[in-house]
Amino acid sequence: MARALPPPTLDDAPLAPGLYVVATPIGNLRDITLRALDVLAQADLVLAEDTRVTGKLLSAFGLSAKLERHDEHAAERARPKALALLAEGGRVALVSDAGTPLISDPGYRLVREAAAAGFNVVPIPGASALLAGLSAAGLPTDRFLFVGFPPPKSAARRTFLAEFAGVRATLVFFEGGSRLAESLADMAEVLGDREAVVARELTKLYETFYRGPLSQLAAHPKLDAPKGEIVILVAPGRETEATAADADAALKDALARLKPADAAAEVAKALGLPRRDLYRRAMELKQ
Repeated sequence: MARALPPPTLDDAPLAPGLYVVATPIGNLRDITLRALDVLAQADLVLAEDTRVTGKLLSAFGLSAKLERHDEHAAERARPKALALLAEGGRVALVSDAGTPLISDPGYRLVREAAAAGFNVVPIPGASALLAGLSAAGLPTDRFLFVGFPPPKSAARRTFLAEFAGVRATLVFFEGGSRLAESLADMAEVLGDREAVVARELTKLYETFYRGPLSQLAAHPKLDAPKGEIVILVAPGRETEATAADADAALKDALARLKPADAAAEVAKALGLPRRDLYRRAMELKQ
């Protein structure tokens, strides 16, 4: 953790009862939000992925709180206690070791059950490795898909990657440094040699972005088992031109709902084909 910081000036307004999903820094401690500090200072219980990590974070800002472990192993035990506290009008904060909770971290069951029971669930947004990497990668951001950590073994990883080969969106992965080069090589093989970005040490002193084709990144000497967790961002695959069979299938589906002119317009927009040709084909199919 970074050096201790001066205790912040906190909001003295009482914290309302509820479950607070609190984002914490992913590296640089100064990325904590003032609102997050307000919540952590007043929470009756802080559920932490690792109480030692969260304890250091609180200490850096001169705060203390009742901490309880809440990871994939302890969540079943911690959840009933947290729900009971909420039922009594308590304030519970859920944090992960770094970043926004529930993003490749446990916690969604607690959020779901708290909401189902009618308790207030409040997001306290802040740092996110996913969004930090995406914002600086220089890849399309109008559509992206976060798919988390790939499987550790190559065969399973390739099967996993094949599910996303046809997705027309920037793909965002988390990966451990020890498997980075192997994962990049599998991505190049399964997804094609697309443009990609590897983001390391986000918000930290040695923050670095490596850009290039997947095959080039897989062979990069500085990406051969680096320390820490990594964000990999892969550009969308190139769109392939729709075939006559694709057009017929889309037209048949549209004609079941629409008039030929409207069906042709819908398919033209979806497949990028000439509307006039599609209208002619729609009339043939209609007859």
